[in-house]
Amino acid sequence: MLLEKYLPRVDYKSYQDLYDNFKIHIPENFNFAYDVVDEYAENEPNREALVWCDDNNEERIFTFKDLSIASNRTANYLKSLGVKKGDRIQLILRRRYEFWFFLLALHRIGAIAVPATHMLSASDIEYRAHAAGIKMIVTFDYPEIQSQIESVLPKCPTIEKLVTIGPAREGWVRFYDEYESASPEFPRPTGDEGSVNSDVMVIYFTSGTSSDPKMVAHNYTYPLGHIVTAKFWQNVVDGGRHLTVAETGWAKALWGKIYGQWLAGSAVFTYDMLTFIPGKLLEKISQYKITTFCAPPTVYRYLIQHDFSKYDLSNLKYCSTAGEALNVDVYNKFFQKTGLRLHEGYGQTELTLTAGNFGWMEPRPGSMGKPAPGYDIDIVRSDGTSCTPDEVGEIVIRIEKGRPFGMFSGYYGDPKLTEKVFEGGIYHTGDTAWKDGDGYLWFIGRTDDLIKSAGYRISPFEVEEVLQQHPAVLECAVTGVDDPARSQVVKATIVLSKGFDASKQLAKEIQLFAKRTSASYKCPRIIDFVKELPKTISGKIRRVAIREKDKQEQQKRDAGKAL
Repeated sequence: MLLEKYLPRVDYKSYQDLYDNFKIHIPENFNFAYDVVDEYAENEPNREALVWCDDNNEERIFTFKDLSIASNRTANYLKSLGVKKGDRIQLILRRRYEFWFFLLALHRIGAIAVPATHMLSASDIEYRAHAAGIKMIVTFDYPEIQSQIESVLPKCPTIEKLVTIGPAREGWVRFYDEYESASPEFPRPTGDEGSVNSDVMVIYFTSGTSSDPKMVAHNYTYPLGHIVTAKFWQNVVDGGRHLTVAETGWAKALWGKIYGQWLAGSAVFTYDMLTFIPGKLLEKISQYKITTFCAPPTVYRYLIQHDFSKYDLSNLKYCSTAGEALNVDVYNKFFQKTGLRLHEGYGQTELTLTAGNFGWMEPRPGSMGKPAPGYDIDIVRSDGTSCTPDEVGEIVIRIEKGRPFGMFSGYYGDPKLTEKVFEGGIYHTGDTAWKDGDGYLWFIGRTDDLIKSAGYRISPFEVEEVLQQHPAVLECAVTGVDDPARSQVVKATIVLSKGFDASKQLAKEIQLFAKRTSASYKCPRIIDFVKELPKTISGKIRRVAIREKDKQEQQKRDAGKAL
């Protein structure tokens, strides 16, 4: 078993055994493409690696031998276009199987992969090109994003080549015109051309929920950090098929679509869906006999509205969730329908799995679980002292004994920001939480999301969790609105479920429901019904946008009064 090459011990008796005794062997100059993919290709060439399908009934199944050859060809192709070690190459490939060709090829060359979503605007593309010094952009046949790229090209002098894996397009080089003729062998570079563990391997831009996106740089040891993610949190099955719902433009793709899963022996299943349709996703899980599944709570919220008896989910053994706090009602309904408990986890683009509800633990709905191996987590006050149980503070990672496996190298090109988040010799996540008496962590929100009302510190998630139990509430975002008497009052911005219409009477009914279900000071005093919530292009709710809109509207009202 390949995993045993990197783990002196694979089997653990309990969570505490895992946390106390987990160790990773990190080889010198580790490179995932050569040391994992090629090793599988040599020793188990027919082992299934990637199972891919799309909405057009196209299907491809790749073995490790297939991917070894494909990524070698792609590396030779890229090298012929002048790509060399250290170059930043942006991949906008959504969930196309060629993403794996290019990502592994860049690892082989020692070039830096910069994945991005196809939902970027022209200004987003320009910002990223300048920030990272992008040399080449690779896309599929996405005319809209390709047009956006072309529109900013005169402003982005670092971009030398545009590559499309779709039809020919003026100004673009077509990948498949040269790919088949490229050599299927690409010898491992040596000397100055070879990669070392400390080299930057991939850069992911954060989603920018509260500021401009940051460039998170991970080095060549990063894939090994995701062994915990896949093996001990997602509980992937050796020889099984794992599905993580994520587009390759976001770091969650590397959490669930390649590194840890392959190291633990599981194939990766990818459904290249144009639009998220819950019923179709359930069909794919059934048809392709998915064994383990990971998705954000929002996906589960939509899935549980369907009749699961219509789908054969008998192969599904384990489900996990991350990306936002899990609502207890969603947990309970999914368990009722499947008999499977959702295992919540927590991490950031900067980290690997940082805390989780692991297999030996009884999941506590709404809790992030306990610290992952290698992560020395503390909850601290603003003065840096440790919080007592049940006290809300910032989540920090203590690194006195060494950095956790897979922690980022720093913010690319921004040493000042890197220094700031490591101020005091600890890593500041910017997230808040509290810890119960048994050591379980409970997420509150970003430090700037906390609502301070009449002396109370209110978690937006706690209020959202209550509101989402009301049948009229499909989605909601809770924020604080400035108030002269209370400092802030609680506001709920709500997207209604089908069959409900916005009205003052419904708003009052929801408020009364909240009062009956939770403490009165958490009850939203303001309710705003909207058609959709402002979100980042990764799908995360932008509470900062709601707060900013409220401030602008208040300023207009104040200006009107002054007149």
